[in-house]
Amino acid sequence: MLLRKYHIVVFRENKGTSRQLNLRGWVFFSALFLVLGLAGCSMYLWGYQYKTTFLSNKLKEATKTIQEQNIQIANIGGKLMMLQNDLARVQQFDSKLRVMMNLDRELEEINGGGGGPVTSTGGPMPTGLQPLPLYRQELLSRRVHSLLDQMDTDTRVEELRQQDLLHAMRENRELLASTPSTWPVEGYLTSTFGNRVSPFGSGTSDFHKGLDIANRMGTPVRSPAKGTVTFIGWDGGYGNCVIINHGNNITTRYAHLSASTVTLGQTLMRGDKIGLVGNSGRSTGPHLHYEVRVGGVCVNPLRYILN
Repeated sequence: MLLRKYHIVVFRENKGTSRQLNLRGWVFFSALFLVLGLAGCSMYLWGYQYKTTFLSNKLKEATKTIQEQNIQIANIGGKLMMLQNDLARVQQFDSKLRVMMNLDRELEEINGGGGGPVTSTGGPMPTGLQPLPLYRQELLSRRVHSLLDQMDTDTRVEELRQQDLLHAMRENRELLASTPSTWPVEGYLTSTFGNRVSPFGSGTSDFHKGLDIANRMGTPVRSPAKGTVTFIGWDGGYGNCVIINHGNNITTRYAHLSASTVTLGQTLMRGDKIGLVGNSGRSTGPHLHYEVRVGGVCVNPLRYILN
């Protein structure tokens, strides 16, 4: 019945004319189904687009959150490396004190050379702001946890070492007071202890027995520890020279002075004025030549300087 042939008559208002359309039922229903199908597809596509847009916004929010978390993790890693470097400096200071107090034989090198912060797994600590892949995030998280565990262990060990050191310091106050542990003069370190090229133009290598600290003529030179003046005067290439005996087989020498301000046999405390920077003796310019000797043997003064 529905698929029969239909006649549709259209009348034009006020003109008395009409037009007749012949339409078969299957064409009408096909058109109707087509319209309904298009409407259904449009509704489906609109819902799909809405869902896609919603998920895209969620993905952007999640990506932003991950980027912020990456930045926070990287910043935490950087701060942890700074703390680790601070702890290493404390450990090195502790080791230097122990050497000075004869608790350890040699200075233990705690903190090695440069190259930037390095994690416990050997790779550089990421500090960039770019998003990291998931496997990199997992690796970074493991590194941070490993670093925290290592720092916790190092801190506990250092606490025990510091308690031991504090006890030793209480029993050796006189030794500490007599140990040359400060810089004798302000200035620029122009030559260190050990082998060097001769500064007198010969081009040969010689062994430098102390530190050369350059400054203006007349700059005050001060005692780095308690001691007794055992020598004042001219000493060959050292020029005007002062020697102080600090006890425990430790002596210090101050050379190339322009003048001395102490007397033979005078007892000095740390910070007392010894003399003035000069250019006497075999010298290439105003500076202080500073030596530390243990049992008459020259040792590196930096081994004792704490500040």
